[in-house]
Amino acid sequence: MQLGGKAPSFNQIRYFVAVAKYLNFRQAAGALGISQPTLTSQINALEDTLNLTLLERSRTGTLLSPQGKALLASAEEVLQSTQRFSEMARDLSKGEVITYRLGIPPTLGPYLLPFVLPDLHRLKPGLRFYVREASPDDLQHGLLRGEYDIILSPLSSDNSQLITSPLFKEPLKFVTPSDHFLSGKAFVHPEDISGEKILTLEDKHHFHHQVQRICEDIGADLQRDYEGTSLDTLRQMVVMGMGVAFLPGLYIHSELHKPEALHVCEIADMPIERQHSLAWRNTSPSRKTFREMSIIIRRIIEERLSDAVTMCD
Repeated sequence: MQLGGKAPSFNQIRYFVAVAKYLNFRQAAGALGISQPTLTSQINALEDTLNLTLLERSRTGTLLSPQGKALLASAEEVLQSTQRFSEMARDLSKGEVITYRLGIPPTLGPYLLPFVLPDLHRLKPGLRFYVREASPDDLQHGLLRGEYDIILSPLSSDNSQLITSPLFKEPLKFVTPSDHFLSGKAFVHPEDISGEKILTLEDKHHFHHQVQRICEDIGADLQRDYEGTSLDTLRQMVVMGMGVAFLPGLYIHSELHKPEALHVCEIADMPIERQHSLAWRNTSPSRKTFREMSIIIRRIIEERLSDAVTMCD
């Protein structure tokens, strides 16, 4: 509230609430730890600022005026809001209670976060995450624009505005229908799938372009007539015999509990993988927390997913 270019101070509001509570200047001054003349002077100044009489004073005591009664609830709300503000700021300064905006690709988040977040919350119970999915390019641009606080992405960045902490390498597995001529082999050679039609996701996905580069390296054909909208769709297309595909190792680890309809193998002498890293702005006030978080997440992944991924050095 501001009148005539002047606004009541926080202390004046606090003093008014104390007098309203005790209806006695001497007792209120004692509770506030100030002298009675100081309290009287500040209440008079508050009334002058508001151009209102808040208290009725007499030899028999002090009462709230109608105007004072009308303003008391709002004054108490100011004190309560300030108290909540101070408590939240204290918690945030300790890194105990805060919600971070985490960005992650849709081909990774559903198959990684269920293994990581429960343990992370147990170790850091004050951490909260608002998770949003987007392509790696959009995640990086969004991080730079301040739309995310931290991202987990397969893109490696040499952007000087970002700090990147490599976490792990995820293999890409080659999958075929169970009745495919390569079914039953643990390893296939690049020449075995030369000319095969490789299914993949729509080109809006970073995963599409990674598979496209693999096809170029091994001489396989990328199937452009049929493209999946998700990894689940891509898997079903393989099961239906529409082609063969590469699927991320974490997806296979998480989703293929009954892989009898698919055969999973690897490309011999040609490790195919993608590296995932945490990234945050180098100006972020939470960069120390993010560095600690990356260490904890690495440890969780190593303990929970060592059979599916390889940790970065």
